[in-house]
Amino acid sequence: MPQPNQEKLDAFLGKMVGDLGAIATGAGVVLGDRLGLYTAMREGGKMTAAELAARTGTQERLVREWLSGQAAAGYIEYEEMTDRFYLSPEQELVFADEDSPAFMAGAFEVLSALWLDEEKVSQAFRSGKGVAWHEHSACLFRGTERFFRPGYNANLIESWLPSLDGVIEKLELGAEVADVGCGHGASTILMARAFPRSRFVGFDYHGPSIERARKAAEEAGVSGNTRFEVASAKAYPGTYDLVAFFDCLHDMGDPEGAAAHVHVSLKPDGTWMIVEPFAHDHLSANLNPVGRVYYAASTFVCTPASLSQEVGLGLGAQAGEAKLRQVVTSGGFTRFRRAAETPFNIVLEARP
Repeated sequence: MPQPNQEKLDAFLGKMVGDLGAIATGAGVVLGDRLGLYTAMREGGKMTAAELAARTGTQERLVREWLSGQAAAGYIEYEEMTDRFYLSPEQELVFADEDSPAFMAGAFEVLSALWLDEEKVSQAFRSGKGVAWHEHSACLFRGTERFFRPGYNANLIESWLPSLDGVIEKLELGAEVADVGCGHGASTILMARAFPRSRFVGFDYHGPSIERARKAAEEAGVSGNTRFEVASAKAYPGTYDLVAFFDCLHDMGDPEGAAAHVHVSLKPDGTWMIVEPFAHDHLSANLNPVGRVYYAASTFVCTPASLSQEVGLGLGAQAGEAKLRQVVTSGGFTRFRRAAETPFNIVLEARP
């Protein structure tokens, strides 16, 4: 066995310290988000630990320890002369502004589910039976909505939908739209607000998510042109001008069966919009920071979810465009193209 190179070992251990710090600080992000500490800092400006504790109804000694850890991570700023802590404008966008396209607190909430559900995933590794979406901790459902919503807010109306041939014109005139795998309905509600003449229905097999989506639609004032129903991707009813799948096709046990159902549910000139996590077709091209996050989520959530269902194809969150093309065309679609992309998503357009 070759002897380790000491310089490389030291560098690798340095990387481990950084990674351990990120993991530990991540728990602090979830805590600060849940207690409203970031929001209070955004509203209150530069604050001592005592001031932040008083503003949030929390315990000063614990708040100071949290602030210190966040400052050590570079997630908040510390002013030594006044012993005060504050958020920079950039940090505010990431941790305290849910409408910001840079908001990331929801991502930490998603990743907390990986730790909470590790035992279930361990069992799935041994049995091969997978872990269904509904079997995960509830923080996954809420965190997923909060993680994806900023990207949808930034891109869906302004760039993704306009990248599809003729879809904006239909939506402005009044179209029938299905949002399949809608979760808490963030994408559905966003489209319904932008196109009040169109009619939207969100489908998801997860009943609690549908209940939350219905409440969200009421709160957003879009109940008049929006409804949510419990149905699977292979059995939802209706005929549509546009069917949308947001970050969910790869989670399905039988995505080819879902593609076939989309095909029969579309009008002859209809469009299927598929939004998926960004990935290249080959592993080596995905060995980067974004791929690192997506492979982790795919290991603990996406692939086990697929394996828990019928067929259990197990595409995973880093399937890539070539595999997705095979899935889509197997359902009967003859036209397929990449319509748009961001560092985190690819947007695919399929036509009958």
